[in-house]
Amino acid sequence: MDRAQKSELVAELNRTFSEVGVVVVTRNLGLTVAQSTVLRGKMREAGASYKVAKNRLAKIAVEGTPYAGISDLLTGPTGIASSSDPVAAAKVAVDFAKANDKFEIVGGAMGDTLLDVDGVKALAALPSLDELRAKIVGLVQAPATKVVQVVQAPAGQLARVFGAYAAKDAA
Repeated sequence: MDRAQKSELVAELNRTFSEVGVVVVTRNLGLTVAQSTVLRGKMREAGASYKVAKNRLAKIAVEGTPYAGISDLLTGPTGIASSSDPVAAAKVAVDFAKANDKFEIVGGAMGDTLLDVDGVKALAALPSLDELRAKIVGLVQAPATKVVQVVQAPAGQLARVFGAYAAKDAA
């Protein structure tokens, strides 16, 4: 990489660190290209991204962002998973680490808050933003459905009474 490419990569990483909700630092201990491609695909499906960058360039890019604390984690063969959804990147990284022993989680950060390995795993155990939205919609809809059932019940009872009288008169 020449100097212009490096500065472009640092600017792109800095922009990424400024926009995301969570960053997970991982260690790649000999993943094959196929495994790495599968990981990137899973990250993309979840709305996250996974990048392998030189540690020195990543340390420069992280300066001046809320994620400055992760610079100590950037040693060895590392990769950076990030997403705007605070749970997506952590969830995919933890799931992939369970299935693959050559991939381990080093730590991460959520804004100014540094996370250790257990913190990232706890974050991955939380429901995603879409799941939380679905639960809220379900909670809001449930009372409305019950109100409609209560309002309709007397009308249904009246209809059954009128139907019974009609059947009685017909008999």
